[in-house]
Amino acid sequence: MVDHGPRVGNRVALTFDADMTDGMLHSLRSGRVRSYANLRILDLLEREQVPATFFLTGKWVQRYPEVTRRIAGNPRFELANHTYGHLAFTGDCYGLPRLPARGMTEDVAKTFRVIEPYGGRQTRYFRFPGLCHDKAALDALAPLGLTVVDGDVVSGDPFAEAWQPLVRAVLDKARPGSIVIMHVTEANASMTDEALPHILAGLRERGLVPATLSEVLTGG
Repeated sequence: MVDHGPRVGNRVALTFDADMTDGMLHSLRSGRVRSYANLRILDLLEREQVPATFFLTGKWVQRYPEVTRRIAGNPRFELANHTYGHLAFTGDCYGLPRLPARGMTEDVAKTFRVIEPYGGRQTRYFRFPGLCHDKAALDALAPLGLTVVDGDVVSGDPFAEAWQPLVRAVLDKARPGSIVIMHVTEANASMTDEALPHILAGLRERGLVPATLSEVLTGG
């Protein structure tokens, strides 16, 4: 389990979670929500040629296959695992419904299988919903040969109502080896695309360079 990479050099990892729950799917189907795929984030990262790592839920991939193909087709982007349906692996995890212990291993294995056909830069990185985990959850995933990734810089973008606090949250804590947690789920994190240009500019001013998670974790 890792929170950050080696505190050497000048690289930081920008990671974006793509959550998708049954409730979110219902909001899409009912028309209450327009999108949980923030394409403006992808536009900016592509335009600026910024590396990033995307932690994808299986249900998000199945809802947005074209966006997933776009991510996988970018050689600067990595694909990682964020469970199948964003269920909690512990009790009391931000109100998320809990995944039964007997289903934990298969949930994550299934997500790797869903992501795999898209190709691109596949990884064995995994992030728990809400970063909620305990020994039982870690033990359940041990057979899968994955690396559990938390992060040391939490942007706080879910349900944020202004972009400025996100910029401060990231730039106040980012340092060499940092793993920054943001979200690409537009309706639930609508300020992220507005904050991102300022985050990138602030990192540059501090001499910090975005890199893939693999590069940051290996110190490469």
